[in-house]
Amino acid sequence: MKKIFLLIALALTCKWAAAQDEAIFMHYLVSPILINPAAAGFQEGLQLQANARAQWTGFEDSPKTYGALAHTSIGKTFGLGVGVLSEQAAQINRMRVQLNTAFRFQIRENIKLGIGFGTEYQRMVVGNDVANNNFYQGGDDLLDDFLNGKGVFDATIGIYGAYLERTYVGLTFNNLVRNRLDDIASSNDNGSFLKYYTFNVGHRFDLADLNVSLEPSILFRQIKDVPFQMDVNLKAGFMQDQLIAGLSYRSIGALGILLGTKISTFNLYYSYDVSFQRFQRYNTGSHELTLAFTLKPKEKAIKGY
Repeated sequence: MKKIFLLIALALTCKWAAAQDEAIFMHYLVSPILINPAAAGFQEGLQLQANARAQWTGFEDSPKTYGALAHTSIGKTFGLGVGVLSEQAAQINRMRVQLNTAFRFQIRENIKLGIGFGTEYQRMVVGNDVANNNFYQGGDDLLDDFLNGKGVFDATIGIYGAYLERTYVGLTFNNLVRNRLDDIASSNDNGSFLKYYTFNVGHRFDLADLNVSLEPSILFRQIKDVPFQMDVNLKAGFMQDQLIAGLSYRSIGALGILLGTKISTFNLYYSYDVSFQRFQRYNTGSHELTLAFTLKPKEKAIKGY
């Protein structure tokens, strides 16, 4: 019975992996490049970061994701970013390679806008141990594709804007290639290929007298083959963001806390998520860690000094 359960879980995991969840990491609160390609190079300088997420810890073969990303501003209008992500879930290994490009414009003195395009190639492979299982039978197209390694391309476009560096708005259209291919395969050309999206908006309030900042935000996410999600977030910064704390509630039935620090060019963030659903009794929650460095360009010396 246990083996049958594992095979069913594996088949469901294959379909979940094929869904291409665009937001594996939840630290978009401190790193919007995770959900929006238009954020590439939005701030001047080189941004380097490493992410690690352990989902449903304590549950056997639970998902674990690792990523390394870099993005930078090039000149006054161009941004470029690259990323490599690796994910393991049950017997599935997925590798994702991303390239993000963005153009940013200074609309007015206090308004900045970025328009970005992201492309991604991912390859998913199921471990050979699955084929050696007594319950495995050849001819299952889904499992056979993953056993041989299945590659998928996709694309994303995004818009990201900021006003007074306090209010920000982002809109991302996801799954552009795969959604269009599915429409063609099903002879359904009437649907919009922009029906999958991620939208977030937030504002930072500075309480100068208390040396505290408060940043409420909200996110709506509709991703292919993934239930609609709404996040309500509140992030607080103390002592000019030397200490950061946050709280998130997700409509899928989860609550997350965020802790972090920013010291000069170094940033460290940790979050813990717990679900309100029944599956929570079989795991001890999810952990996420982000290490980031910001290397700002040197200011040009004024001639004569």
